[in-house]
Amino acid sequence: MFTRLLLLMAALLAVSPAWSQVPPGGADIPSWFSQSFLDFREDVAEAARDGRQVMIYFGQDGCPYCKELLTTNFSRPEIVDKTRAHFEAVALDIWGDRPVTWVDGTVQSEKALAKRLKVQFTPTIVFLDREGRVSQRLNGYYPPHRFSAALDYVIKGPDPAQPLAAYLERAVREQASADLNAEPFFAKPPYRLDRKGGKPIAVLWETRYCAPCDEMHREGFVRPQMKALLARFEVVRLTLGERSEVVTPAGETMPAEEWARRQGIAYTPSVVFFDGGREVFRIEAYLRPFHLATSFAYVADRAYRKEPEFQRFLQGRADELRARGENVELWK
Repeated sequence: MFTRLLLLMAALLAVSPAWSQVPPGGADIPSWFSQSFLDFREDVAEAARDGRQVMIYFGQDGCPYCKELLTTNFSRPEIVDKTRAHFEAVALDIWGDRPVTWVDGTVQSEKALAKRLKVQFTPTIVFLDREGRVSQRLNGYYPPHRFSAALDYVIKGPDPAQPLAAYLERAVREQASADLNAEPFFAKPPYRLDRKGGKPIAVLWETRYCAPCDEMHREGFVRPQMKALLARFEVVRLTLGERSEVVTPAGETMPAEEWARRQGIAYTPSVVFFDGGREVFRIEAYLRPFHLATSFAYVADRAYRKEPEFQRFLQGRADELRARGENVELWK
């Protein structure tokens, strides 16, 4: 009898989706993350009974931003305490094969769900409210102070009168320049972006007192490879509170701040890329120089047409550079 019991337990563990594959980050995943069976209908219902919401972490092995989130952000007691109190956290692998039941009852693999939700950067955090609706998402890594403030925003509940970008601008104070960084490659106003041909357009959204903005100018834009890529774009820099008018790629004329709201810009700096009059890609989280340059190359080379998954393009580019003997530094 005892032997049969052991065999039964082994069989259950072998087929259970919660243990059939190690989630991204391995030992870096905090122990308080949920050992979910990956049925988000159940996860949402269970969290709602406890007065909490579901927080889905999409990550992958070898991702320096994922490691930063898991080992830096989630080492801070104030972040851990509020996350555990208000969210049921579930980890998914963007390349994983574990079966996942989504809130609508459909079953797909982790990687299929990541593709369905258009996860382009890791980590991506998707928040589900108590009815199972996506209430907010963070597409990429947020440094601890910004991540903590974003959690506060989700906990309070989305406010149509104050989008996340406006909340973060008021809630987060950074040691940064009071002036916007000027660059010679910035296009001059008036901004008429409703053309269909020519160079792709990179719309850079910034604010004053933005430490990641200062870092992007100081470290990202100065590298020779990045300068060559920037020359292949029309680069338009706008600020979230700017009232000057813009003719958008869709041909609409509106204040820049209104266009930012319509685009759902939540992080600065963000870059939204347009090609042929339509949005083709965007950056809306913290990026180090290699990933910044690769994002511009993805659009400049029109690689998005053949490879819709940016992470595959990123891995392929890193492998190609290494094969040529170049040193690829993901976090430098």
